[in-house]
Amino acid sequence: MTTRRKHHYQVYLVGGAVRDQLLGLPVHERDWVVVGADEETLLKEGFKRVGRSFPVFLHPKTREEYALARTEKKVGVGYQGFICDFHPNVSLEEDLQRRDLSINAIAKTSDGKLIDPYGGIADIQQKRLRHVSDAFSEDPVRILRVGRFMAKLAPLGFSVAPETLELMRQMVQSGEVDALVPERVWQEMERALGEDDPAQFFDTLRACGALARLFPALDKLWGIPQPALHHPEIDTGIHTMMVLSAAARLSTDKVVRFAALCHDLGKGETPAEVWPKHHGHEARSAKLLADWCKQYGVPNEYRELALAVAEYHGLYGRAFELKPSTLLSLFESIGALKKPHRLHQFVLACEADARGRKGKENDPYPHSDYLNATFRAVQSVRAQPLIEKGYQGAALGEAIHRERLNAIKQLKATFSK
Repeated sequence: MTTRRKHHYQVYLVGGAVRDQLLGLPVHERDWVVVGADEETLLKEGFKRVGRSFPVFLHPKTREEYALARTEKKVGVGYQGFICDFHPNVSLEEDLQRRDLSINAIAKTSDGKLIDPYGGIADIQQKRLRHVSDAFSEDPVRILRVGRFMAKLAPLGFSVAPETLELMRQMVQSGEVDALVPERVWQEMERALGEDDPAQFFDTLRACGALARLFPALDKLWGIPQPALHHPEIDTGIHTMMVLSAAARLSTDKVVRFAALCHDLGKGETPAEVWPKHHGHEARSAKLLADWCKQYGVPNEYRELALAVAEYHGLYGRAFELKPSTLLSLFESIGALKKPHRLHQFVLACEADARGRKGKENDPYPHSDYLNATFRAVQSVRAQPLIEKGYQGAALGEAIHRERLNAIKQLKATFSK
């Protein structure tokens, strides 16, 4: 918002804060651009520099981020291949022109005036994601950002402008997307998983061809048939997006959503001659998932749950048929005895798998309550009473195991009545 101090520079609210205000969405953080100043000026006024690639400063009181207006020139490959100019003569319009989408290239002054040189307000009204200029094609991260904005804004009716989608396709075909660094891919993907419609992120990447380059194991799932009896939607790719959407309805936990996304990766490796069956896809899914997590540096909490769901989700639908020993083995195998929250996450991801089928979205799934109740019964077994009876060492471990099995048997009997 415009302020004039002794140095006569201007400050404008920009980017997501302005966009979300216009959309009537909550504003979680505010970013500012400074026009007509240099680094020395801001440092003298108490700002603290925090940016490495380009000057970003924290306000001495609010701690909000202020960036010097800048222009960018492409000189290399990828999103790091730029040189920037932060001269005080860089105008607001020049700074806004380097931004990705028109809806993110709107500024606001202190008196509430909107500065919109690239038609962002009209695109908000038209519910359209449109690139500001052809410079969009110079930064492959923008493909990921468009996908993320679709995950955020598609529920409000937004779509990608045809000319922007075509430009994204050209970026993929030219190999620009191949320059993306793994850390940034995961960063944008993780943020997309937290949005209201995360499936839109992957649908958008697939529409421009980027999914095949970045996540080939996921892209392969489209066109792979499944048994119509269990999967009326048939196509595995469609099923996977339905599962992710179901997970988003069931939980805001991004870890659960990631596990739901990755549960069937192995079906893309099933030999065509055995379609629509996919025997052994669980082990194949785990292998592909482990490679994916390693490639993109996926955090352990995501990787561990996703591997558990990939390997054991088939047991969810047969929960009432499982022997007490199999149930206890399941809890042990997914790590729930050491990390009790893991069972709840596992059940949510598996329920999303069950609901991610055409016509099955609202069916009752008592399996979730049964598995959660069974696990609580296991948790009720305590070591101390057994220790007081004289058990120790290996004998104590065997006694605990035996008591846990008895607890499951008793619980199972109550569900059978």
